[in-house]
Amino acid sequence: MNQISTHLPSKSEENRSEPLRTDHEDQTLMRARTRTARRLGVGTVAALAAMIAWGTWIHVARDAAAQDALDIRERAIPVVRTMQVQTITTPRIIDLPGTMQAFDAATLYARATGYIAKRNVDIGSKVHEGDVLAVIAAPDLDQQLAQARAQLAQMQAALAQAQATRSLADVTNRRTSRLVVEGWSSRQQGDQDRTNFTSQTAAVRVAEANVQAQQAQVNRLAELTSFEKITAPFSGVITARQIDTGSLVTADTAGGTPLFSIARTDVLRVQIYVPQAEVFGLRDGQDATVTVPQLPGKIFHGTVARNAGALATDTRTLLVEVDVDNKDAALSAGLYGIVHVQEQRTAPVVMVPSEAVIFDKDGLSVAVVADGRAVLRHLDILADDGAQVEVRAGLQPGDRIILNPPANIQTGMKVQA
Repeated sequence: MNQISTHLPSKSEENRSEPLRTDHEDQTLMRARTRTARRLGVGTVAALAAMIAWGTWIHVARDAAAQDALDIRERAIPVVRTMQVQTITTPRIIDLPGTMQAFDAATLYARATGYIAKRNVDIGSKVHEGDVLAVIAAPDLDQQLAQARAQLAQMQAALAQAQATRSLADVTNRRTSRLVVEGWSSRQQGDQDRTNFTSQTAAVRVAEANVQAQQAQVNRLAELTSFEKITAPFSGVITARQIDTGSLVTADTAGGTPLFSIARTDVLRVQIYVPQAEVFGLRDGQDATVTVPQLPGKIFHGTVARNAGALATDTRTLLVEVDVDNKDAALSAGLYGIVHVQEQRTAPVVMVPSEAVIFDKDGLSVAVVADGRAVLRHLDILADDGAQVEVRAGLQPGDRIILNPPANIQTGMKVQA
């Protein structure tokens, strides 16, 4: 069997296979590599420098364009809308919340102690003045009246008896007086008969006084028995009922039993509280209108009827009542409504739309156009309803104000109206 032998070259043999490089060639190669690295570095720096220069140029160009636009905007004369203000002397409408109340309202109490024998009305019943609402059964009071009347009859009889006795004493006194003068009777007898007549006259006066006192007692009891019938003091509607048939009621003045509550609603009082600023423009007798939020489109006419005559010191408001006709019963006592009243102006004012008002650190002002330039005028505000502002001072009739003025407006700025 033949043996195959393998021969691996040695390290020395490999080195002998490559050509040998001289020192000169190594230096040339190093210089070439260095030149390449320098060229790459210079190219990179140049590229970065170009990019930086390009970015700087773009930034400067944009700043210049923005500055040019700003300069153009600053040099441009803004075009503004203006309006001429005028003096207003017509009445101002003021809206105040109010509460509707019945023109007359009363709670009826028992003036006779007893039981409710009959009840004729209930809540919501419409009644007229004098209608019987309920009847109280008061037998004790009836018996007291009967007894008082009997005692009155007795006293009247006693008075008649005293008057008869006085008449007899008068006749006797006159007869005795003549007999004493003629000497047929003693003076002692004459004095006795005269004194007796005087006594009987006084007895008649006492009897008359007793009759008058007893008559007053009868009248009082008769008046109390008339309260057994509860009648309506005025025409209206029953708003509350606290009793029913068979209920016990007492006539105690301190803790009497309430029977009914009645209200007159054909005319309603609407109470409003007018601020001090509007007090001087209101007068009793002027017309007013009332609206209710839950009744849209309906307007109720009324009249400023009365006022308290003095402002409340804690709120500086004046209580005013407006009478509203309610014969059709469209409104009810206790409703909330808005009262619209015309306030007569005590002095002319200038009306300015809210879109012309400028609010800044100095307060409220408007811009007025004068000779092609804006002039800011500070305002003394009288009233502000959100849409318009009433100016007391700061403007003159005929001034032209700027509507929706520019945000950077200032005194002396050129504007084109």
